[in-house]
Amino acid sequence: MIALSPSAWVVLAFAAFFVGISKTALPGLATLSVAMCAAVLPAKESTAAMLLILLVGDLVAIWTYRHAADWETLRRLMPPVVVGVVCGAVFLHLANDRVMRFSIGWILLALTALTLILRVRASRHNVAHDPLSSRPAASSSAHLMARIGYGSLGGFTTMAANAGGPIMSLYFLWSRLPIVTFLGTTAWFFFLVNLVKLPFSAAIGLVDTRLLLLASVLAPLVLLGAFLGRVLVAHMTQQIFEPLIIVLTILSSVYLVW
Repeated sequence: MIALSPSAWVVLAFAAFFVGISKTALPGLATLSVAMCAAVLPAKESTAAMLLILLVGDLVAIWTYRHAADWETLRRLMPPVVVGVVCGAVFLHLANDRVMRFSIGWILLALTALTLILRVRASRHNVAHDPLSSRPAASSSAHLMARIGYGSLGGFTTMAANAGGPIMSLYFLWSRLPIVTFLGTTAWFFFLVNLVKLPFSAAIGLVDTRLLLLASVLAPLVLLGAFLGRVLVAHMTQQIFEPLIIVLTILSSVYLVW
């Protein structure tokens, strides 16, 4: 087991708890967990530890929302995501922690601004909020470019720093998925992507038995957070959910570039 101070254990405990909430209610909250983990562990160990903790949350999330995923959206996203994961693995191997955090933070801020602009434009054109009628056609160039852009950046940021949650949240908001479909699609997306990331992390020496033990100790707190997240979702409307996701994304981005 990694030697940690009592205060570091407290920070990691809250990080694991927030991972659970993020997996069943508020995806953007996972970036806060990433930041907390990075505050008490070396950068690369932090990335590997968070990957293992996130996988625990993923298992809870895909069980919770096992019937809610938009599989067509996931199928179309995976090719650019895999390209992004490969690029992220190379970047993780070469870049230092400061460059990595700074780059990802500014990418998130730029994409948040772009997403807000697209949503305002859609509102001005009186686009209906119904998730089926307001989504771009799968064959449209706008949808294709968004899928390639968000997908590749999502894969890159999740591999480099486990920070892909806000980017993919922005894409699913842009796609105007209702709450349960949003959470189900997010759950399955990150479960599949994190499985893809695991061999890359092992290949570059990030995953070891110490981190596996650490994740095992923190797993119950992930489950507790996931249970609380399910309670929160039952009382959340679309009008509350979407602004919360955007606010969490902006806060995460500001932290990374600070």
